[in-house]
Amino acid sequence: MHWLLRQLAFLAFPLTGIVSEVSAAAPSTGCGKPPTLITPGAATTPLTLSHNNKERQYYVKMPADYDQNHPYRLVLTLHALMGTAEQVTLGVGGYLPWYGLPDQMNDTVGAIYIAPDGLNNGWANQDGEDVGFLQKAMQAVEGDLCVDQTLRFSTGFSYGAAMSYALACSLGKQIRAVAALSGNPMISGCSGGAEPVAYYGEHGVGDAVLPIAGGREMRDRFVRNNGCAPQEPPEPASGSGTHIKTTYAGCDPDYPVVWVAFDGDHTPQPMDRGVAATFAAAESWNFFSQFE
Repeated sequence: MHWLLRQLAFLAFPLTGIVSEVSAAAPSTGCGKPPTLITPGAATTPLTLSHNNKERQYYVKMPADYDQNHPYRLVLTLHALMGTAEQVTLGVGGYLPWYGLPDQMNDTVGAIYIAPDGLNNGWANQDGEDVGFLQKAMQAVEGDLCVDQTLRFSTGFSYGAAMSYALACSLGKQIRAVAALSGNPMISGCSGGAEPVAYYGEHGVGDAVLPIAGGREMRDRFVRNNGCAPQEPPEPASGSGTHIKTTYAGCDPDYPVVWVAFDGDHTPQPMDRGVAATFAAAESWNFFSQFE
């Protein structure tokens, strides 16, 4: 209910080293240099940049054992309406820290995370403004830290899911994959939206804030873009206390689509009945971690 009460374009700014096709690692210009943005293992403090004459803030998390010669994944973690980037970093206000992904990390690729603040605590993305801001934040991080530019990801809940979808639409294959948790295709828009992007969608069948029809619409765009065989995947009955995961068949192997429908309302941490932990973090990580 807490979340129910609170939830009621690509700009011409290039990212260096952008890849147009899935390929081998593409180290960013920050590789091989001592970091200056933040200190590995230090407390997270907000960084600032100017975009469209507005000062915008974002947080960065890097591994405590950061290696300046190792290209890491780059993961955007986007807050919901009326949320903040700081809440995402701390794991308060309904979030797990950085959407719980660092605790799932179990490989040698690792990740650098960005948690940005949306304008007015949201991601309206008017005229592509938020896409442009996030591009600038990524460019700043990639110019200072070692990132594999073929491994850019975005996740978020609600408005953050909508903005992750907008990034997939606007940036296309510059984004390797997104995990959209209970979003809607209208609120952050979809400029472009014709290129394939690996897509994980998750939504509650009883969502009273952003009904599941919007989540299906977002999913189906990338079902088409990724060449998957269309289908109507099963979804759990209301009151079942379960979730159902569908991996689409026929997709381009580089661009899979996974859909998780759960019995529940609008929440960033859905849980099956009798289970004490959300499946969202593990499923998002399982989807992202297949790309190396």
